[in-house]
Amino acid sequence: MILLAIETSCDETAISIIKRARGKQVRFEVLSHKVLSQIDLHAQYGGVFPMLAKREHAKAITQLIAEALGEAELLVERTNTFHLPHAKRKKLETLLEREPEMLQAMNTLFEGIQKPLVDAIAVTEGPGLEPALWIGITAAQALRTAWDIPIYPINHMEGHVMASILQEKDGLYELQDIEFPACALLISGGHTEIVRIAKLRSYTVIGKTRDDAVGEAFDKAARMMDLPYPGGPEISRLAEYARKEGLVVRDDLRLPRPMLHSGDLNFSCSGLKTAVLTRIQKNKPLDDITRRMLALEFENAITDVIVAKVKQAMYETRAKSLIVGGGVSANTHIRFALQELATAEGFTLYIPDRKLSTDNALMIASTGLMHLDVGEEPRAKLAARGSWSIEES
Repeated sequence: MILLAIETSCDETAISIIKRARGKQVRFEVLSHKVLSQIDLHAQYGGVFPMLAKREHAKAITQLIAEALGEAELLVERTNTFHLPHAKRKKLETLLEREPEMLQAMNTLFEGIQKPLVDAIAVTEGPGLEPALWIGITAAQALRTAWDIPIYPINHMEGHVMASILQEKDGLYELQDIEFPACALLISGGHTEIVRIAKLRSYTVIGKTRDDAVGEAFDKAARMMDLPYPGGPEISRLAEYARKEGLVVRDDLRLPRPMLHSGDLNFSCSGLKTAVLTRIQKNKPLDDITRRMLALEFENAITDVIVAKVKQAMYETRAKSLIVGGGVSANTHIRFALQELATAEGFTLYIPDRKLSTDNALMIASTGLMHLDVGEEPRAKLAARGSWSIEES
């Protein structure tokens, strides 16, 4: 079983190709793993500009698929002239009528290489930026049209769950056996939620942000502090510097811990963002020490709320495992705080390798393989589902 995965939910164009290993457990070899980031293009906007993301995905995706097939040694060039059958060509033209350059690139691909030995396609259907999602979905549909390969639509957040329980062993990746029930903390630029997992493929959202996601709050706070995009890593860098210097945050820079004692499992970051702005306005222009203190206090405030909500969720659900996923899971301070909580409370923590914490297609591929493993059927109709909940996946 060889599976090709496509991920275009935000500003990374990502393709992975994996080959299932023998045995009952979901184990696989990575034949190709490619991620093309648009981060430099979006830096001027201080965030991801959806239509620019769509345009860049459309420009890059066909070539990236060809490169991945070549790296996986699945690309065999044709030695004779070949054209798609008329019915398939017309269907492809209809599918890509709004993307003429992508249509031309796809036609060149299909006419230039033989059908590869790929058994299934997994593609992110949502959640994410709908224009960006549409390009990945359309690419998958184009491959199905030309090569008759079935498609398995994947929820991006479920992909983050899978990335967190992947383990590399003896040159293969495998999904670890975890104890259920479990909770997942999914923290990224677009999402902050706590999910109860009765078992894989059975998800219930039990807490989520009422406004900004954690990653979005990091980026907005960084922008207010005149830090470069993406802001999350910059705030973390300054906060770590402040810890090493032994800086003590001044009283006038202290920040609230929103919804820390709300009694539920929801989050709110907009008030924290406003509090940061108020401190900045009172201390203009920010000197380096004040900026480090504010970064430290902001990261500590976010972490305090996350730890408190996770502790409550683990107690209420009697969960035995905590799965942490999403781009913000790469934050060193948050990782350390959650590991301390896991040790103190006696549950097992699963957190992704940093290279798999941000958006990538390997998490989509592994999720697709898991869907196949539990006997799910491919889907003929797909749509860009910008706010698709993991509960509905």
